[in-house]
Formats: sequence, structure tokens, C-alpha cells
Amino acid sequence: MPVTRLNHAVLYVRDVDASVAFYASTLGFKTVMAFPGAAFLQANGSNNDHDLGLFQIGAQAGDSGAGRTTVGLYHLAWEVDTLDELAATRQRLVDAGALVGATDHGTTKALYAQDPDGIEFEVSWLVPADRLTQEVLDSRKATSPLNLEAEIARFGGQTLGGIGISINV
Repeated sequence: MPVTRLNHAVLYVRDVDASVAFYASTLGFKTVMAFPGAAFLQANGSNNDHDLGLFQIGAQAGDSGAGRTTVGLYHLAWEVDTLDELAATRQRLVDAGALVGATDHGTTKALYAQDPDGIEFEVSWLVPADRLTQEVLDSRKATSPLNLEAEIARFGGQTLGGIGISINV
């Protein structure tokens, strides 16, 4: 039986309350269970028991060296349904001082941000399969800065994105 999807991720954080507040205010996650020093969050619209587990290890914890001095996870990525929701998420990330980048990957329109501990994550919208022109597919060969307003004009702000993967290549 093959693996079909990621059910949840678990992060070690300095301050679980600060992380819960951040993920709730920027991504709309809700707490489904909490214990002293731990919380389990669910994304709005998810059918997982929880999507993100947070475990507090304290203010003395050093930054992750993953990708610089150690191996480790680069980032987590979550999908939104529409480009309007991606734009609203971008504003919440800007307001939180968390947005660090926005990239057009051709078939994926992506925002990159960092949580209070500097852990990077991605929020993306996938071009639906019925909108994958050859031009869109060819644009995957190089990334470019995301012009979200132009993408909303091109695809429509309320167009539902692809689910997981828009096309098998």
C-alpha cells in the first residue's frame, strides 16, 4: 500500500504559546488539543486529526542549522484553494513581519515565510489541470518573482486550485 499524503508535521519551538498565536493569526490554524508545552493544530478545512504538532523546548534553544551546517527539513508547504486566499494570506504574513519571498514556479504560485523560530514554510496555490497550457508547463523550467495581482487577473481570484498535483508529468 503506497503512502498517499502527509498527515501532520511536528516542530520543536521555543515558545508554544507564541507559535500557536502565530499559526492561528497567519494561517487560520485552530488548536484541537493542548498540554503544558505542547499543542496540536488543525488547518481550516482539514480532515486530519491535526496538521501541526508543536513541542516547546524553551527560550535557550539555538536556531536550526538545517541547510547551512546540518542536514534537516527545509520547509513545510500548505495549499490554499484560491488566489484570493493566497493574497489574503500574503497580507497576514506581511502584517506579522513573516513574509520572506514570493515565487512563481509556473504550475505553483508560492509564498515563503518564517515562523517566530525562523522555521520556513510555504503557502501555495496550484494551477488547476484544466488551466495548464503549454506555456504554464514550460514556465516550470525557471522560477520568477510572483506577481500575484497579475496571476489573479490571469486565472481569477476565486478559481479553485489543483489538489496536490495538477497533472502527472
